[in-house]
Amino acid sequence: MEYKDFAIDFAERAGEIIEKNFITGMKKEWKADNSPVTETDLAINLMLIEEVRRNFPDHGVLAEEESYNLEAQTLWVCDPVDGTIPFSHGIPISTFSLALVKDGEPIIGVLNDPFMKRLFFAEKGKGAFLNNTSIKVSSRSDLFNSVASFEMFPRAQYKIWGLDEELEKSGVKMTKLASFALPSALVGCGEYLFTIFPHNTVWDAAAVKIIVEEAGGKVTDLFGENQRYDSKIRGVIISNGFVHNQVTEAVCNVLKKNGTKID
Repeated sequence: MEYKDFAIDFAERAGEIIEKNFITGMKKEWKADNSPVTETDLAINLMLIEEVRRNFPDHGVLAEEESYNLEAQTLWVCDPVDGTIPFSHGIPISTFSLALVKDGEPIIGVLNDPFMKRLFFAEKGKGAFLNNTSIKVSSRSDLFNSVASFEMFPRAQYKIWGLDEELEKSGVKMTKLASFALPSALVGCGEYLFTIFPHNTVWDAAAVKIIVEEAGGKVTDLFGENQRYDSKIRGVIISNGFVHNQVTEAVCNVLKKNGTKID
């Protein structure tokens, strides 16, 4: 089976599971890191491991709930439900996220928003698409009256408390959705200008990295540097490219204020 066909087919089926299981009063459990997990997260994660083992025995899976064969050169990096908090509390903004990562670099990325029937896809060197229509980032070079997204939570590796207030001085409207992948994919469509994620979990960023880059945007760690996407990351900044330096500077300034040493 072709990698592209596998990724898209699996994302579509995962989206069907997410949509089918979306109910109020959903059963959830809280993990040791104070994040929720549902039967949907676990079922999709297990299904991916089983199908990768069957179709691509030399590959591995790096996913939020369970991983497999992490020594493999090629990994399928997956967040079964990006945005489990809104998903498990009656808010339909969650997505399925999957990337094929070879030697630390995403070469395929797919994101399925089952509630709005939006499937984002990108393959290295072949552009980015939303439901088979090519997408491009915004060409804006200023923050005023733009919309962006950031996440911050107590267990995050990097402390960016106060970043929203700092950036809002420039006129940007900051949102916090408890779902990183969807607003990041919307950077690729030119709707959001940038997104910021302060934690080390690679499955939150691997798929949207290639989607946004293939749409003409820029993706780095919180310090403006490139990084691998087959292990823990140093956070991520995703932007249209034109405002990337400005956003990176603001992030680094806030990190310094909050006690992070910047090399």
